[in-house]
Amino acid sequence: MKAAIHPLQAARIAELRAYDILDTPRESDFDDVVSLAAAICGTPISVVNLIDEDRQWFKAEVGLGVRETPLDTSICAHVILEQDFVEIGDTLADSRMADNPLCAGEQGLRFYAGALLQTESGLPLGTLCVLDYQSRELNDFQRGALRVLARLVMKQLELRRALINQATLMDEIDHRVKNSLQAVASLVTLQRGNSKDEVVRAALDEVSGRLRTVSLVHEELNAANAVQEIDMGAYLRRLGDLLRSNAPSNAAIIVNADSIIADARVTTSVGMIVSEFVTNSLKHAFPNGREGQVRITLRREGDGALQLLCEDDGVGVRAVDVASGKPRGLGLRIIAASVSQLAGKMDVAAAGEGYRLLVTFKIGEPA
Repeated sequence: MKAAIHPLQAARIAELRAYDILDTPRESDFDDVVSLAAAICGTPISVVNLIDEDRQWFKAEVGLGVRETPLDTSICAHVILEQDFVEIGDTLADSRMADNPLCAGEQGLRFYAGALLQTESGLPLGTLCVLDYQSRELNDFQRGALRVLARLVMKQLELRRALINQATLMDEIDHRVKNSLQAVASLVTLQRGNSKDEVVRAALDEVSGRLRTVSLVHEELNAANAVQEIDMGAYLRRLGDLLRSNAPSNAAIIVNADSIIADARVTTSVGMIVSEFVTNSLKHAFPNGREGQVRITLRREGDGALQLLCEDDGVGVRAVDVASGKPRGLGLRIIAASVSQLAGKMDVAAAGEGYRLLVTFKIGEPA
């Protein structure tokens, strides 16, 4: 007897598809569940069975050797119309199985027990079931274990759906952030082109640089598929490539950075420091086509502290007001603010050839 269609079939199928589980490869988390269920119940067959529109598909199975079968022969298609647990001690004594070819003959299936895989709203997706070629009866422990394992399967499915939803949300956020940054960058470029005031144009150049830094942090977060952590070494190398693409041919930018995992706040502050330092060096250190290098180094010291060394071999820009000891210029003030965000210490030196900035900080220190 073919099972009747579930009274909430449309909603049930929609829920099943939302888990994006059908036709996925085997996974150890589900394989372990069916192996354990078979061992506990002492049966040769155990299945995580999902009832689709026109088939039953097995996310995991032991003892069958196939991934799907037609609904016409599905015992589980009957079970999803019942309560949360169904046990059939002898299939030949059950009218629903009388004409089922899987149960016919001496080698047919004689025993079935299954716990429903139900959503929080009560919609059945399928079952975790065990089967045997001999009639039998489970004890209370075995029935309880099947119910617990079925709930474990649903936890895995819910986790899977949560990750899918998170990925979808992150893609949407990524799209919106990119569009917003591009819109602001385009507006800044337009305003710069329309302005005749060199001071305004210089300020807009500064804004463009900071937009590039923020955009790159966002790209690294998205590429790493992580909300909080970034490899600062990889990030600084990418930032170096970006800055290099906008540098004059007479100035080389060299980045040597250890692989250090940090959160977005730390990475953004480090990126701001590097971007401002390089921008200042390219603007002031190599006048009249003078050739030179800007070097960025990030390394971990023995005491766990991190050192960010930024240096150029240019004409020696005076970065600090001698009288006050405070950084001069907007760029250096931004660097100082970023160092403060890191709860770090900043040492600058500019005498004769070159300009050097050393920032020492620790990850996790309060800002």
